[in-house]
Amino acid sequence: MGIFKKKNNQKEDVAATAADPREDIKKLVLDALNAKLNGTLYDDCVIMPKGFTIDVQVGRLEENEGIQILQTIFIVRHDDFDEPLIEPVDSQGQTLEEASSMAVEIFHGGVWHPLDQSMVKKNPQPVSVDFLRQHYDFDMYCQSVVRIGVKDKQPTMLVNFIRNEIPKYLGSKKYYWLRIYLAKYKEKKIIEVRINGSVCVELSKYFNEYVENEMKADEVFVSEKQYAIFVQREDDKCPFKKELVMNAAKETINMMVNIKSREEYIEMTEKLEKLVDGDKNIAAEIRVFIPEIFAKLTLGYREGDSLFLLEGEGEEQQSIEFKKTQLRTYFYLQQAVLEYMSGKPTQEDVSRIVTNSVAFRELRKAIDTAKENGKELKPDDLYVPGTSYKIGHEGYRVW
Repeated sequence: MGIFKKKNNQKEDVAATAADPREDIKKLVLDALNAKLNGTLYDDCVIMPKGFTIDVQVGRLEENEGIQILQTIFIVRHDDFDEPLIEPVDSQGQTLEEASSMAVEIFHGGVWHPLDQSMVKKNPQPVSVDFLRQHYDFDMYCQSVVRIGVKDKQPTMLVNFIRNEIPKYLGSKKYYWLRIYLAKYKEKKIIEVRINGSVCVELSKYFNEYVENEMKADEVFVSEKQYAIFVQREDDKCPFKKELVMNAAKETINMMVNIKSREEYIEMTEKLEKLVDGDKNIAAEIRVFIPEIFAKLTLGYREGDSLFLLEGEGEEQQSIEFKKTQLRTYFYLQQAVLEYMSGKPTQEDVSRIVTNSVAFRELRKAIDTAKENGKELKPDDLYVPGTSYKIGHEGYRVW
């Protein structure tokens, strides 16, 4: 296609930009999606029953030896979703129409099918969740595996590899979604497990043997993907909104970069409690996790999926493990940190926050100790299972 060729003439550059087919492709995908789902097209998205809307963005677009290669990003929203469900789909075809149609078929089979099951409560599988003296009942809806390049092998329900681990990752939200993606080509392999879009590194190990021994990819690229949707039987009873935490987190980051004394830190904590309407739990989580998230994102050490809540004092103190996906403020705070980092802050400002991180101090201690022993230890050589934290008042509950 001529639009992908570099033009030397500036006028031709402008014409090529104007002829970018992404808007036309988006319309192709939306039309095909709406026809497939029998929804309603409105304001560049597909509106479905029960409050679901599906938006589409066109990502990568290439032509290779006459084959159109397309990446389509499907974005599913619902009032009960704590965050949008975002699914990138790679497809191809002899024409853009074929590539668009394939993208819709993959999205329908992978994501929409279990969501559709959840709407009509078709074939629910019960999942019971207990953690930190809390109990939640979920129904799981799971579709068959979407496979590319796989031949002569019966489909395997990938979710079964981690069925016993899944309850450890579900918390108080109304909806959770699990995405398992396995890919292999010759010696290269990808194992990625996400819950509500967040990578869960500890779940990958349950697929190592399967990918190594069962996925045959000597000559062709093969992949397998499976989605599962989890719907809590009760309504979400969380007493605070995401916007409250996000706004307080952004203000707190701006305050943290200016702290130079203990007195200023105490002043910051008092302002923070006012920002969260006096909720000491949220204020404590923001104070604790912002430096730890900064450390994880900037220092490059590997970190597990866990959090460790310290309860009690002295010899009676105990550490209770649960998962980051079970604490909704954690990923609100991570989003706030990522947005701050996207503004390219100075290294000095970031350092002021990072040095308050327990993980940073332990990492620095380990590197210095190794150096004293004549060894070089890099951050990516270290693994931190998770963040330990303590809440200094009674009545703390994880949401």
